[in-house]
Parts: sequence; C-alpha cells; structure tokens
Amino acid sequence: MEIDQLIDEYAAGPQKLRDAIAGMTPEQIDAAPVPGKWSTRQVICHLADFEPVYADRMKHVIAEDEPTFPGGFDRQFAEHLAYDKRDIEEELTMIEVTRSQMVRILRSLPSEGFERTGIHSVRGPMTLRALLEAITNHIPHHIRFIEVKKQAMA
Repeated sequence: MEIDQLIDEYAAGPQKLRDAIAGMTPEQIDAAPVPGKWSTRQVICHLADFEPVYADRMKHVIAEDEPTFPGGFDRQFAEHLAYDKRDIEEELTMIEVTRSQMVRILRSLPSEGFERTGIHSVRGPMTLRALLEAITNHIPHHIRFIEVKKQAMA
C-alpha cells in the first residue's frame, strides 16, 4: 500500500469506529456478552489509550535517531485506568484529535522518513511505516470484536 493510502486509512479509522458503535445503547456499550472478553466501552478505552502511545512512538522515530520505546501494557491499562467510568464521547474525541494531529505531521514527511527506525522493547526494530501500519490496523482489528459482541446481543 502506498504511504498516502496508508495515511488515508489511518485518518479514516475514527469514523469507522463511530460507525461500528452507532445505535448501540449505553447498556449494549457496557455489556460483555462474550465470556472473558472486554465490553465495547473497554475496547474503546483501550483504543483511546493506545492512540497517544503510538503517536508518541511515531513522533520519537521522526525526531530522534533510533529511539527506544516500551512494549505493550494493555492489561495493566485496562485494570487500573477506570475503563468502566470513562466517557465514550471523550474517548472517541481523543482518538480523533490524536489521529488528526498525526495526519498533518505524517503528510509533511518525505517518503524516506517512513523508513526511519525505532527500537520496540518486544518487537525490536520498527520503521515509522511499520508503526503506522500497526496503529492503522488497530481500530479495524477491534471493530471485528465489537461486531461479534453486537451479534451475541442480537
């Protein structure tokens, strides 16, 4: 996929997420109809927590020579960051604003900028392009789980 197309997909993610939850009631947002899986609220909070994490990683890769960054901590975030009390609209806005800012930054880069590398503590070296691909795929990955929850409640 071309970089411009990848950035377009990244930019489209928040609307896809809004579309996936459109029409869900607060009860459905909080339901956990699939045993052992997060509710839709928890999924959205997870997504909102990781948008700035990935934005930070990408910014460091753009601005520094081979920066290092820590691996995942999704379970700790879900356990300790009040996912059950957070406002869905606020979380969606966080995702939108973070991506909007990053789109402007990413569109300003020359194509070779996407080959800059950072060092992930678990995955090892990752290019800016690989980071962008990972976060671009994050929302569609979780939309699939939201769809399973919606089907389980139907």
